[in-house]
Amino acid sequence: MGEPKWWGRACDELRAGDPVLGAIIDRFPGEQLEPRAAPFFTLARAIVGQQISVRAAQTVWGRLETICGGAVTIEAVLARSVEQLQPAGLSQRKAEYIHGLARDQEVWDLDWAPLDDKTAIAHLCRLRGVGRWTAEMFLMFHLLRPDVLPLDDLGLVAGMRRAYGETLERAELREIGAVWRPWRSVAAWYLWRSLDPEPVEY
Repeated sequence: MGEPKWWGRACDELRAGDPVLGAIIDRFPGEQLEPRAAPFFTLARAIVGQQISVRAAQTVWGRLETICGGAVTIEAVLARSVEQLQPAGLSQRKAEYIHGLARDQEVWDLDWAPLDDKTAIAHLCRLRGVGRWTAEMFLMFHLLRPDVLPLDDLGLVAGMRRAYGETLERAELREIGAVWRPWRSVAAWYLWRSLDPEPVEY
C-alpha cells in the first residue's frame, strides 16, 4: 500500500518542532509505517502482541501463520479450532479472542472511515479481547490515523524515557507528546523503531 500520504509532511514538521525526535527520525531514512489493508490482520496481530515484547510477538505470529497455512486470515482461522491455534504460543484466552473476531462479521462490515478516533475506539473496545491499546494499534496501522499516542504501550514509554529522561512520569510524557500534535502516531512509530531491530507492524 505504501506509506501514508501525509508521512513526509509529518516528519518535516516533527523535525522542526522537536530536535530530539528529529534526530531519531533521521536515523531511519526511507522507513515508515506499513499500512495494512485487512482489518482482521491488524486486530489479530495486536491481540497476539498484547503484554509481550515485539520480538516475542513476531515469533508467535510466525508460528500462527504456519498453522494457518501461510497467512492468518478469517477463513484460515475459522477452519481451525481454538485448540489448534494454541501451539503457536497463544494462551487459550488469546486464541479464543482471535477465533471470536473471525466469527464477528458485523465488525468487518462496519465502515470505519467516518468515525472519529474516540468513536472508533469505543466501538472496538466492545469486542472481546480488545482494549484501548489494541484499538489504538488498529487506528494507527489500519485506519492510518495520524494523531494517536498510545501511552499504555510499554515500548513507547521506554523509547520516550530513553530519549527524554529515564525518570519522566506519565504526565510529563503526555506533555512531551503534546508537542507532536497532529502527528503523534508518527512520533510513536519512530520511538518504537529506535528500540527494535525491525519496524513494528500490526
